[in-house]
Amino acid sequence: MDDIEQYKAKLIEVLKQGKGAMQDVVVQAKQKLNEMPDLRQSLKEIPDVKQKIKESPEIQLYIAAAVVVLTIFFSLILRLFKRKKSNTIVLAGLTGSGKTVLFYQLRDGSSHQGTVTSMDPNEGTFVLHSEAAKKGKIKPVHLVDVPGHSRLRPKLDEYMPQAAGVVFVVDSLEFLPNCRAAAEYLYDILTKASVVKKRIPLLIVCNKTEKVTAHSKDFIRKQLEKEIEKLRTSRTVMSDADITSEFTLGESGQPFAFSQCHNKVTLAEASGLTGDISQVQEFIREYVKP
Repeated sequence: MDDIEQYKAKLIEVLKQGKGAMQDVVVQAKQKLNEMPDLRQSLKEIPDVKQKIKESPEIQLYIAAAVVVLTIFFSLILRLFKRKKSNTIVLAGLTGSGKTVLFYQLRDGSSHQGTVTSMDPNEGTFVLHSEAAKKGKIKPVHLVDVPGHSRLRPKLDEYMPQAAGVVFVVDSLEFLPNCRAAAEYLYDILTKASVVKKRIPLLIVCNKTEKVTAHSKDFIRKQLEKEIEKLRTSRTVMSDADITSEFTLGESGQPFAFSQCHNKVTLAEASGLTGDISQVQEFIREYVKP
């Protein structure tokens, strides 16, 4: 019991000391307030300001409008940050390059018995066939195979604004006869406003590499760069009325190289017929996260 009484006495003493210290703080605060008449006057005016707001519907309207504007502003900012990233990958290239076979390989793991020429876009949203057996939630890919015929290429503009990436397929077996046409198609894609402004990444896929006589991706890259350089030079001297591209390519005074493009351009090798498409899948999953 004696110990308890001692503890009580110490506690009361501490409380008294704390009370005294608090009183000293209050006194000092009052002294400081008296030394600052402007602050004291401002504090006195706060109730007057509140009263004026209550009595003035016009001020209330302005305040309400400001609150609404700020609310809309912050909601837009939140939407911007929460906007879902696109899962669309566009397959493009000349007719016969193997785009449609590549589409089926990515979707079904099958070539669908070799070459298929499509006149309408093949479109689907699915989990890549190579990932079908994986456990857990995997983000599906929206894959669009745009026909390569020149009259049907305008359909590309319907999908490009939503694209997370573009896969441009080249026939590495019959490349040289089609080099100029492939370069023209590539030039048109790389100078589109939707591609340049969004910096949409592009993968040039050298398809049909299962054949011994297929050209390497380094050879194809060099030849395409040379042809695009010729196109760039010829289109520069044309009149503005004849130029259909929205942006220019390359750097002035330098030979064209894909590294000069506004967006990232890479090359890969693949065989849609045998299913050797791992580099294409890696590109897709780099820009459409699982």
